[in-house]
Amino acid sequence: MARDLGPRAIAFVGKEAYRGVFHERPELGPQERTLVDTGLFVLPSTSPANAAVPYSERLHWFRALKEWLEQEPAARQGVRGLIIDERDRVLLLRWERRLGSTFWITPGGGIEPGEKEEAALRRELREEAGLVDPQLGPLLWTSEFTIPLRQGWFRQRENVYLVRTRAMDVAVPDLVDEHVTGYRWWTLRDLERSDALFGPLDLPRRVQAVLSRASGS
Repeated sequence: MARDLGPRAIAFVGKEAYRGVFHERPELGPQERTLVDTGLFVLPSTSPANAAVPYSERLHWFRALKEWLEQEPAARQGVRGLIIDERDRVLLLRWERRLGSTFWITPGGGIEPGEKEEAALRRELREEAGLVDPQLGPLLWTSEFTIPLRQGWFRQRENVYLVRTRAMDVAVPDLVDEHVTGYRWWTLRDLERSDALFGPLDLPRRVQAVLSRASGS
């Protein structure tokens, strides 16, 4: 459901309901664990068997859920590069969110205060793909994602640019500190046949459109 419908949050009425799914005992309130980009929140059980919990306590947590959902996300502007090699393969990084879903994403990240977008993209491509002087292509698309935090929400809006390069010029360093645990060159066929999570989720369709324009078809 989190992948297909994309709800902002899923609330579990009772700790046992949550534990039955994730096999871990939670505290009440927002959880550190996420599911795709969906936040998880645990409410007290409303079962008569939980009558020892006062009504005021239950009401407190339902109000806390409402307040959490209504918080304005902290916003940041980002930039990424769709790196395509001479064989029309796409370079993606394997990003593992702690206590959450694993995504395959394009290299890039947030723009630092006072930094120009092109400078930020060049910095990210150097840091994450080892590209010293990449030839930056046109803007391909703009995407946005919002992820939950225990204290609120975080939203990043990203411009994604085409970057054509030779595979031999790419050297992905150790990025474990940034929760990147691997990388891979993907063909369009690989993307279309995979059940993996991509960022954005419809990345295979977007890549197909880019390659179709490049071939003139």
